[in-house]
Amino acid sequence: MARGFGRLRREDLLRTACDVIAAQGFGHTRTADIAQAAGVSQALLFYHFETKEKLFAQAFSYAAQLDLDALVKVEESGGSPLERLRALLRFYPPSGKSKSWALWIDAWAESMRNAELEEMSRRIDLRWKDTLRAIIDDGVAAGIFTCADSEGATWRVMSLIDGLSTQVTVHRRVLSRARMIEFIRTAAAAELGLSPAELS
Repeated sequence: MARGFGRLRREDLLRTACDVIAAQGFGHTRTADIAQAAGVSQALLFYHFETKEKLFAQAFSYAAQLDLDALVKVEESGGSPLERLRALLRFYPPSGKSKSWALWIDAWAESMRNAELEEMSRRIDLRWKDTLRAIIDDGVAAGIFTCADSEGATWRVMSLIDGLSTQVTVHRRVLSRARMIEFIRTAAAAELGLSPAELS
């Protein structure tokens, strides 16, 4: 019973940490803020997470898990490479009122000063890239895509999505999501010998 309560308490703390960080940003959030919002002592936070850096990294990982769940669905869908590519391009960019991209952008900035957060964000980021590269390689092997450099194509497509997603999240009036998706499909299609219409 105690172990189950411990897992629940840890999850509650991470959820609260995510809410506080999303509202205040990594740079302006203190452990005291999270403890107060959770109704616990700072000592309990440090009992579970040891350091502020580890707490932030694990809170980010907790928030990113929803994105990873979507990624697992893409990986395990059993669809064709083209179907999996469409799904990845649909799930990865920001949509609706999700807080995920705001946390990603903030995490990237904070990662320059927090080694724990840098390791966590890098690992999750590379997981997305590995999945896209596997889809591209499968599509090339099946004769669906034409691509001589799947690694380069992966980095170019993902970097474009990261940049455009940052613009849409930070400067919401500058670029619409519909226009962003159009840019992404055009670039991905050019990388893989497709027409943009095939990715819609």
